Order: sequence, then structure tokens, then C-alpha cells
Amino acid sequence: MAESLERFGERFLRRVFTAGEIEYATSAPALSTARLAARMAAKEATVKALGLVDGVGWRQIEVERAPSGACGLVLHGAAGDYARAAGVLSLSLSLSHEGDYATAVVVSQFGPTVASHE
Repeated sequence: MAESLERFGERFLRRVFTAGEIEYATSAPALSTARLAARMAAKEATVKALGLVDGVGWRQIEVERAPSGACGLVLHGAAGDYARAAGVLSLSLSLSHEGDYATAVVVSQFGPTVASHE
């Protein structure tokens, strides 16, 4: 993450992360790289957990932090549409970062899908 931020700077930051993610990550400058790395890991884990396809941008997967400190996922645009159509009932997220390492686990709960009637 540090290399990407150094190499591509603000352009990379705005292309991958939402305004809320950037605001939270940069609120503690000493932790910002680790916080961003954990959020990137969460985005990648979400893509894998849902089997998302092309056409879903990184900013459509957002990590939000509750006042309690718990993190959750919000899916926007095509990511949200895909999850609804696939029958996703809930997503659970666990984040961790320590030193040069960041990890995330996403667990998805699926239910019956709803057939569309055209």
C-alpha cells in the first residue's frame, strides 16, 4: 500500500477508496497506510466472497466503521445490484493490521434469489 500511495498518490487514493474511507484512514496519520491496506484487503475479500465479475469498481465496496469500532461493508451500484440478485442476506467483516501486514475476512450469507419478471 505504501508503494502504491508513494507512486500514484492522490490519484490512486481517490480511484480505490471512498471519501469516508479516506477520511477515517487519514484521521490518524501514523496509521493511515495500515488502515488503507486493511480496507483494500476487505475489498479483495468481498470480491472473492461474492464471486463478483467485471464491472464492479473498488469504490462500490465500502468499509464503514461504526461508533462501537466494528467495521461493516456497504455495497454501492453494480456491487449492490449483484449481491441482491445473488441472494446475499448479509456480509460479515473482520479486519486486522499489524506492521507491514493487513488482512480481511468476509463471510457472506446467501438466501433464495428472487426471480425477476419482465
